[in-house]
Amino acid sequence: MSTAENKDDDQVPAWARHTAGESRWAATAAIVGILVMQYFLPAQFTVAPRWVVPGIGLVLMAVLVAASPFRLDREEVWLRRVSLGMMALLGIALVWSVYHLVKALIDGSVADNAAGLLTSGGAIWLTNVLVFALWYWDFDRGGPAARAHARKPYPDFLWVQMQNPDLADPEWEPEFPDYLYLSFTNATAFSPTDVMPMSRWAKTLMMVQSAVSLLTVSLVIARAVNVLK
Repeated sequence: MSTAENKDDDQVPAWARHTAGESRWAATAAIVGILVMQYFLPAQFTVAPRWVVPGIGLVLMAVLVAASPFRLDREEVWLRRVSLGMMALLGIALVWSVYHLVKALIDGSVADNAAGLLTSGGAIWLTNVLVFALWYWDFDRGGPAARAHARKPYPDFLWVQMQNPDLADPEWEPEFPDYLYLSFTNATAFSPTDVMPMSRWAKTLMMVQSAVSLLTVSLVIARAVNVLK
């Protein structure tokens, strides 16, 4: 590659060109956190037996780590399917927990223990944040490996650094902590803050997450207040 071509490539922001790929460990830590919370949640809010989701998740995670132990830049169909399988497993666990929490709150079968209720509700709400962060991260522009190879030119999320490239490091590209921030702010504000969804799937996921967060928080707090009274 010529010097002129190298210079032109340097002027393209990292998110829009080929890069080395991000480290896998932040996302892996989030997955471990979800699996741990699933194991320790009360039995009525988890898929029975309680080891099923954590067990399957650990197996899938071991495969993903063995295939790409350090950098997420390996593109293979089977590896992408394993990753999507992991996302589906975490989504099923979240839906199960939210459904049974809401059902228990409505029919009154949840224990009259405000501290326990708030702890379980908080764990499920945090699971909501982590699961949707992983979904945003794994689907945006085809996933981390596809982003590393700049496969898709149009972003699914418009970040501040994309809107103001003169104020951002040219080496900046979205990584898992950025998607975690997106998920947390969407779950607390119930709407986009400074990251705008561009594609329809991104808008749909953000809408679903906000609805789940609002439903969980409102019902858990209302029940806990009632118990305390």
